[in-house]
Amino acid sequence: MSGGTEPGRAPQQEPPEGSVRPTSRRLLVAIAVLGVAIGVTLVKAVQAGGGVGPAVSWLTLVAWLFLAALLFVAARNTHQRIQVRRERMEPSRAVFLLMIGKASAFVGALCTGVYAGFALSFVQAMGFSGPRNRVIMAGAAAVISVLVVTAGLLLERACRIPEDPDETP
Repeated sequence: MSGGTEPGRAPQQEPPEGSVRPTSRRLLVAIAVLGVAIGVTLVKAVQAGGGVGPAVSWLTLVAWLFLAALLFVAARNTHQRIQVRRERMEPSRAVFLLMIGKASAFVGALCTGVYAGFALSFVQAMGFSGPRNRVIMAGAAAVISVLVVTAGLLLERACRIPEDPDETP
């Protein structure tokens, strides 16, 4: 849509030169939907070739939980440092943390979709213990992947430079 804005919405300002736009929630949803398609297709392809569909291990869940915890801690520490205490951070470190947050959100969204696709592929056979365990593990991995997305977005948000209250336009 070009020219004008939607009724009831303020016009969006372009970010200042050298800044990064916040990650689009729509893009993350689109990536997750793509991940679902990839997950379902992968399971069908493996089964069509006579193999057994992929299973999510406990180690995968633990690794994703650990990553989510690290990201939440980094987001909290960065928020405290930049937003609360108003400390300056070395620009290269801030950019590094910002990119880690963005990358985590993107990869987490893709994995959320892939794990959801795995779970959906086995839902019709939930009466059996093998597929039921696959659905539970893949569903848990999808939920934990959402935590990674959330933590990544929080880290990205924590890296924003606060508005200077003394500065007047």
